[in-house]
Amino acid sequence: QVQLVESGGDLAQAGGSLRLSCKAPRTIFSVFRGFTMEWYRQAPGKERELIASVGDPGSAKYAESVKGRFTITRDNSQKVVRLQMSSLKPEDTAIYYCAADEGGRRSWGRGTQVTVSS
Repeated sequence: QVQLVESGGDLAQAGGSLRLSCKAPRTIFSVFRGFTMEWYRQAPGKERELIASVGDPGSAKYAESVKGRFTITRDNSQKVVRLQMSSLKPEDTAIYYCAADEGGRRSWGRGTQVTVSS
């Protein structure tokens, strides 16, 4: 299991921006770079959904619901993956989880709450 620590969740207004970070403090960078890093979210009463992922190397992929508004980036030297969220909508309100995919085996962070007010 990989320890993942998310941060950056907050209350934001519709149309605003937030940046989430996810660090893997106990993983060496050469191992971290082998992970496909993912961001999921789970809104109240809904299933957890994959919204963005990035491999190394590899292009980022996004769910249609966030494409054009969210950007996922990774910095292997810092062992961090970030999610820049812009043009936020109330429907973006959810707990956001970071995940590390090691070829099918997935580790999860504890999540960070994002609330978007209208």
